[in-house]
Amino acid sequence: MSTDGRRTRARRRRSRGFVVAMTAVVGVLVLVGAGSAVVTTVQGPRATDVTVDPQAAVESAGSRLIVTTTQSLEEVDPAQVEVEPAADFTVDTSGRQIGIRFALPLRDATDYTVRISGLRGLGGGPTGEVEERFTTPALETFLLQRGGDEDTIFRTTLDGENAEPVFARARIEDFRATATHLAIVTSDDAGESTLTVTDRDGQNARELPLPGPGTVTNLQSADRGDLIGYTFTDADIGSGGTRESELYTASLAEARAADEPDQLQIAGGDSRVDDWRFVPGSDAVLLLTFDGALTLVSTGGGAPVALGNAITIDGIARGSTEAIVQRADGLVAIDLATAEERSLPVTDPAAGETQSIVALPGNADETLRVLSQVDGFTVLSTSVAAVDESGAVRTVFDVPDGALLQHACVSPSSRYAAFLIAPDAVSNPYDAYLLPLPQRLQTHIVDLGTGEEVSALGGFDISWCQSAPRP
Repeated sequence: MSTDGRRTRARRRRSRGFVVAMTAVVGVLVLVGAGSAVVTTVQGPRATDVTVDPQAAVESAGSRLIVTTTQSLEEVDPAQVEVEPAADFTVDTSGRQIGIRFALPLRDATDYTVRISGLRGLGGGPTGEVEERFTTPALETFLLQRGGDEDTIFRTTLDGENAEPVFARARIEDFRATATHLAIVTSDDAGESTLTVTDRDGQNARELPLPGPGTVTNLQSADRGDLIGYTFTDADIGSGGTRESELYTASLAEARAADEPDQLQIAGGDSRVDDWRFVPGSDAVLLLTFDGALTLVSTGGGAPVALGNAITIDGIARGSTEAIVQRADGLVAIDLATAEERSLPVTDPAAGETQSIVALPGNADETLRVLSQVDGFTVLSTSVAAVDESGAVRTVFDVPDGALLQHACVSPSSRYAAFLIAPDAVSNPYDAYLLPLPQRLQTHIVDLGTGEEVSALGGFDISWCQSAPRP
C-alpha cells in the first residue's frame, strides 16, 4: 500500500508540473503575439511582399505592381502614390494589398521607384510608407527577313546584336507577337494560306483552323487576351467562292486550339473589310468596309455603331480609345467611347504634305506625321515629325535620298519609333508574295526624345506594329 501511495503522489506532482509548464508556455506565446501586434500597430503598415513583372511592364499596357502589407488598409488615394520616372497609373486597395496598375507600357532599361505614403490600417494607429524599386529590362522585338529558301523571324534587342532566329519557313507573309505566342501566316505555291501558332521562342508549332482554303491578310493582335484577327478570302472567289475580305477572330490559347474562327458579323451594308483595328482594352473592333463605311463593332455581339464614312484608319494608340481617321475633308480623332470627334491641328504647309499619321500612346495631343515636300506629282523629300497640339513640328527622321518610306510605328511605351524604308527604290524590285514588298528593306529605330538613330536593322514587320506595311 505504501508503495502504491508513493507512486500516486509522484504522478500527481508530475501532472501539476506539466500543467504549470504548459500554462507558462501559453502565457509566453500570448505575450509574444500581443507584443507583435503592438509593434505592428505602433510602426504602421509595412510591406511584407511585392510582386511585379518588369518584362511584361515594358511590353504591354496594364501591368501591375502589387504590395502586400502587415495590416488591412484604408483605401489608398492615387495622390498618395508617386512613380518616378512619371507614369500614368490607377490604384486599388483590397485588404492588406495595394495594386498599382500602369496604364501604358513602361520605358525599357529604366530604374523605377514607386513610393506610397500615408498608409493607415483599418484599426487606426500611425501611418506607414512603402518604397519599392525595380528595373525594366532592355526592350526586345521580333523582325522578319525574307530571302533564300526560307524566310526567318528573328528575336533581337534594339542594337541588333546577337539576333536569334526563332522560326523559319518558306514564304512567310506576315506575323504578329502576343505576350505568349507568335502567329505566323505562310502561303504555298497556289497562294493558299496557313496560320501557324508557336511559343515566343518558336517552339511547339501548331496550325490554327481557317474558314476554308483561301488567303489570310491584314493579320493583327489584340493588346491582351491572346486574341488575333485577320481578313479571309476564299481561294475560289472568282468561281463560286462567296467570302471576300471577311473579318475573323481566333484565340491562340492552347485550350482553344481546335476551335473554328469566329466571323465578325456586320448587319447590312458591305461586309468586305478594307482595314480594321482592335480597340485597346475592350472587345470592340473598328473597321472600314469597301463601301467606305466606318463602323465600331463588338466581338461579343453588341449593336454596331456607325461612325460615318472614311478613307483610311491611321491607327489607335495603345491604352487609348481615340482613333485617328482620314475623312474626305481631313484628318480627325474620334473618341470611340463617346463617338465625339475633333479635328487634328494643321501643320505649316512649308513643313510638307501629310501622308500618314501615327498615334502616340498616352498622348492624344501629339502625333507622328509623315510629311513630304512635293512638286506636282513628284516627291522631293520625306521626313517624319512629332507634331504637338499647336501644330508645331519637330523632325525626328529624314528619309534618305532615293529611298521610300514603307511603314512607321512606335514602341509600346512610345519611347522609340520604327521607320521601314526601301533603299535605292528605283533598283529595288518587289518580291512575288501575296504581301509584296521591296526585296531590300531596313528598319530604322529612332529615340523620339532625342531624335537620335539607335540602329538600322535588316528586315521588316517589327513586332511593335499593329499591322503589316501596305504595298
